[in-house]
Amino acid sequence: MSNTPAGAPRRVVITGLGAVTPVGLNATATWDSLVAGRSGLGPITRFDASACTARIAGEVKGYEPTAPLPTPLFPRGTGSEPLTAPFTPKDLKKFGRFTHLGVGAALEAYAHSGLDAHRSSLAPERIGVNLGVGLGGLPEIEAMHDTWKTGGFRKISPFFIIQIAPNLLSGQVSLLLDARGPNMSVASACATSGHALGESAAAIARGDVDVMIAGGAESTVTPLAVGAFAQMRALSTRNDEPAKASRPYDQDRDGFVLSEGAVVFVLEEYEHARRRGATIVAELRGYAASSDAYHLSSLAPGGEGSQRSMGDALKRSGLAATDVDYVSAHATSTPGGDGEEAAAIAAVFGDAKAKLHVSGVKSMVGHLLGGAGAMGALAAVLAIRDGVVPPTINLDNLDPECAALGLNFTPNVAVRKPVRAALANSFGFGGTNASLVFSRVGA
Repeated sequence: MSNTPAGAPRRVVITGLGAVTPVGLNATATWDSLVAGRSGLGPITRFDASACTARIAGEVKGYEPTAPLPTPLFPRGTGSEPLTAPFTPKDLKKFGRFTHLGVGAALEAYAHSGLDAHRSSLAPERIGVNLGVGLGGLPEIEAMHDTWKTGGFRKISPFFIIQIAPNLLSGQVSLLLDARGPNMSVASACATSGHALGESAAAIARGDVDVMIAGGAESTVTPLAVGAFAQMRALSTRNDEPAKASRPYDQDRDGFVLSEGAVVFVLEEYEHARRRGATIVAELRGYAASSDAYHLSSLAPGGEGSQRSMGDALKRSGLAATDVDYVSAHATSTPGGDGEEAAAIAAVFGDAKAKLHVSGVKSMVGHLLGGAGAMGALAAVLAIRDGVVPPTINLDNLDPECAALGLNFTPNVAVRKPVRAALANSFGFGGTNASLVFSRVGA
């Protein structure tokens, strides 16, 4: 018997997690690093950045897309050809690096969910994919432009479009996992994967599908991306201390650190997960999106649009501000953005802020752009599961304007406490905002 009242939106839970990030090559390693306060930021090794004002980034190191999976997968049912690795060496060159990272995280999330053992009884049409990418295959665009300039049209790879198109990550995951439901890719700058998670949950809630593989990926540590953000004066220039460069809420912050990586979730309808005996990590209770309609690259004063996305997500979750114990903030380490978001958090939570912890995991992992929303959501979900709030590292001298708000920004050391519910924010250029509310099941 269903526990969901007739006519009510279906409940959405998280049953799988996957990550490939600068601080860990899987979700467990990534979370362990965040709790320990370990930075994954360092000097750029992908290209010669010596002439750029910003020469540091968060690079994923040691990930091998052709390495065998820990356990073969059978997404087309037992007896079919097993899936033994994210890519074969032959196929690897067909895809961009963001797809390499995203497929790895997606397969980990799928394996973690336990869905594979039930595929013979699950309709593939009820499983969908929504993996967002902010900028797509920029490294491949830069490289192929150079190839064309020196070798002409005949040297352009026939795989070039497949390498760069943002939706090819979702397409490849759909193909590998025989997911025949919705197959799409959100692109909304740094809110991309927050929107991908929220819209995927909405598809489950209204009954379109039972399972969504959702999240985001990015890989744009390239001369053009780093150079462009540097010219905007958006990046930290603390090049001699890369591990200390990303410092949300600190009065000496001077910009974000560009990173790459992928974070993917398996979202599932609650009764569907319960019937198959799935381990449920948390419940996605509320989602809201808003627009500042103020400026292309700055938050509205007081985070007005951010306030609305958080307030609406809380309202839709059915939870009160006093039920939320942690906010996984967007917190990029930019001089303006951190303060505006913090002001919005303080306004939304009001008197409830006294027991609230806020932290910015970009202090350790950097800014994953299209993967940032899912990265923040990962911190929120695992804080609920494990009862620990990851810290904001490098918070040595709290910005006086942030201090005046009365928020606890969890400086430098993780805090162990019961986390009944958590809110995750992601905001992007163009004034786009996404907020997600997670809780323990039944909280």
